[in-house]
Amino acid sequence: MLGDITEVVIGLILLIWGADRFVHGAAATARNLGVAPLMIGLTIVAFATSAPEILVSVVAASRGQTDLAIGNAIGSNIANIGLVMGAVALVRPIELTSATLRREMPALLAVTLLTVALCLDSYLARIDGLVLLTSLVIVVIWLVRLGIRSSATDPLKADFEAEIPSGTSMKAAIIWLAVGIVSLLFGADYLVDGAVNIARAVGVSEMVIGITLVAVATSLPELAVSLVSAFKGEYGIAIGNIVGSNIFNLLAVVGVAAVIHPAALHPSVLSLHLFVMVAFTLVLFAITYEYDGRAAITRYEGFALVAAFLAYSTYVVVQNVRIGL
Repeated sequence: MLGDITEVVIGLILLIWGADRFVHGAAATARNLGVAPLMIGLTIVAFATSAPEILVSVVAASRGQTDLAIGNAIGSNIANIGLVMGAVALVRPIELTSATLRREMPALLAVTLLTVALCLDSYLARIDGLVLLTSLVIVVIWLVRLGIRSSATDPLKADFEAEIPSGTSMKAAIIWLAVGIVSLLFGADYLVDGAVNIARAVGVSEMVIGITLVAVATSLPELAVSLVSAFKGEYGIAIGNIVGSNIFNLLAVVGVAAVIHPAALHPSVLSLHLFVMVAFTLVLFAITYEYDGRAAITRYEGFALVAAFLAYSTYVVVQNVRIGL
């Protein structure tokens, strides 16, 4: 067990560091190619922050461990909203002033409902994966057009302008991009190995480990980026990072897993986990809706999100460890 925990820790370190380097390299490469910072933030950075989940999904699905891959995607979306968004709001209340982000919220809700619809037959077929990956292409095109049409006065544009790395040579950007990908691959391999062995040793399903341990681990890069952005007052990046990551988690992570290894879903996916993910997404949509000309996530709402996430995680762990024992 100690060796497995060590593998998970090493994998986690590689994923966090690799994700940071991958984001830096990808964003710097795009900037050197003349891509606008807002476009980079809405597409490349959003995709790159989901890289840990995507790589874990690829490794897990290629080994036939689809439950872990699907659990990672669902659990990461729950963790991003409950843990990451909640923690950021607790540290500093979040003001949503970006019209661009307000347009992304309905897209996240639509993607979430599409994923649920494809899961209703308790089986993720290859065609379901292709539908999700096709939707990913459509969403990326929509985000590009959104970035082009967004107002020059949108605060999100200024946030990304300040954060997208500049002054990095193309050679250095490509090196960091390659280093990030390699680190993510090794990190995902170690994390999946350790997580599966821990699941077997404790006697719980790979779905539970994916929903809890792996999901929280792969959400840590989002937590770090969002907290730093909140401290800088860059609320647009803090929220946009989470919303974009959740969209890519469902379309790319679940889509890739289904295409690589179609499989029946664990019974708990429909009976609990998808319901919780939809509930958290609806809550995020509700609390960021502009009711009185002002949209914000208060500390009270942040506390409620974190408390709900901890309650859900505790329930999953206690129920399944008891069953496993």
